[in-house]
Amino acid sequence: MARGTIRLNVTLDPEYAERLGRLAARVHVQEGTLARSLLSMAIDEADPDARAVTDVLDAIPGVWDRAQLGLHQATAGDAVSVDDL
Repeated sequence: MARGTIRLNVTLDPEYAERLGRLAARVHVQEGTLARSLLSMAIDEADPDARAVTDVLDAIPGVWDRAQLGLHQATAGDAVSVDDL
């Protein structure tokens, strides 16, 4: 991996995965290549205003419950240190 590159795994809902596959086939590129390009464009165009970021996060279904679960698991010691990954 190139220096400074971060690997990120993203899970898409089935409908988005299908749309990505159709788009990639239409432009004759690998799905990962297209996904990387689309994500980069979205990040470049994202509003850096913290309120906008909060709105995006709040729109994720179940995000509050998952954050609370993660906090509970970490507090209970059911977490893995980043150094141990």
